Amino acid sequence: MLRLTVQSMAAWLLLTAAAAARADELPPEEAWNAHVQATYVWQRKPSFPAPYSGPASLLPQRETGYSFSATAAFGVRPWTGAELYFDPEVVQGKAFSGLHGLGGMSNGEQQKTSGPNPTLYRARLFLRHTWDLGGDRQAVESDMNQLAGSVAGRRLVLTAGNMAVSDIFDNNTYAHDARSEFLNWALLAHGAWDFAADARGYSWGAALEYIDGPWALRGGRFLMPAESNGLALDKRIFRHFGDQLELERATTLLDQPGKLRLLVFRDRARMGGFRDALSMAGADVPDVAQVRRERSKTGIGIGAEQALGQDAGLFARASRNDGESETYAFAEIERSLSAGIMLHGGAWGREADTLGVALVRNGLSAAHRAYLAAGGVGAFIGDGRLAYRPESIAEAYYKMPLGWRTELTLDVQHIANPGYNRARGPVDVGSLRLHFHY
Repeated sequence: MLRLTVQSMAAWLLLTAAAAARADELPPEEAWNAHVQATYVWQRKPSFPAPYSGPASLLPQRETGYSFSATAAFGVRPWTGAELYFDPEVVQGKAFSGLHGLGGMSNGEQQKTSGPNPTLYRARLFLRHTWDLGGDRQAVESDMNQLAGSVAGRRLVLTAGNMAVSDIFDNNTYAHDARSEFLNWALLAHGAWDFAADARGYSWGAALEYIDGPWALRGGRFLMPAESNGLALDKRIFRHFGDQLELERATTLLDQPGKLRLLVFRDRARMGGFRDALSMAGADVPDVAQVRRERSKTGIGIGAEQALGQDAGLFARASRNDGESETYAFAEIERSLSAGIMLHGGAWGREADTLGVALVRNGLSAAHRAYLAAGGVGAFIGDGRLAYRPESIAEAYYKMPLGWRTELTLDVQHIANPGYNRARGPVDVGSLRLHFHY
């Protein structure tokens, strides 16, 4: 009896000591925080061969473009388990060719409504509530839209309000943020995921996540634009909406962390169909705007990421949508494959530097190809006629610190068959990016 008592006491002391050690490793809980970021991207493309151009082509002459964004992010805990965030943002910029001519646009910071005059607006205003369901505590570091503290390994999280859908879904570690990683639109998220967003990339809605150790299941519904790629949102969320469901599994390979993700989505809105436009046009030029009606668009995306030690990581994505109706909120892409690698500079004595290299192959459905070949114009592409070939993109960037919380990135993109047209291009885009964050 005494022996059991001593063993029990020893076990209790060990567990208590281990719990205390884990608690010491967790950051203190923030009651509030404030962060800021500013990003400037300058781009240049030389002239490139193009025997003809159409109303939505990438212009073949030399062009320069730029974008600037500045964001403040404020967070506060209004009650236990809750976090409230507010992000005012200002943007300005000038896009290549009026933001036309590419499936994978070259600057993920370039919004559809940006212009040479600074525009201030609310980017995010959302509430996050977390219900702890047990399990070991996990550290959460202070960041934009993230209060420092800890969360349970098993939890339920509800996020509701004004945000970007990609804040929650398809959150790839190596290819997700144009302010610090790859620039091309097709590397920010699944290229064929026509996710609900206004012309600035934000929406209103809610998402619920259940996280249990290595597993995560999340679903959400968000407002669609009132018009294709427009700024105003359609508030009839039970009639027109963007739904997505994602299953995520954390993995371990050779003692290194990784993740697998499966995403499915369904959009519902008044959209124009490519086949309807072709049937209605006859011998004339088809126009999806003339055949808009209630439609659904469905799609799927599969993603993976894998660390290769502390200084390297790989990622890959594959996505497609049904390709029957016009692009409504994101990129003019219906089939997409992408893969890449990220390397930190420790291998060459520059620990704070980062090198990223990625390849993308974007494609269109048969119906969309026929529509463009007949002279149709989409939200972003339309050369008047189409000699179809998938659009291929190679992007590489090198990021280095300049000083206090400021980074300089050199980026180059080689784009073959711009706008899916083998008769035009290739085109090369060089970029400089300055990014400050605090």
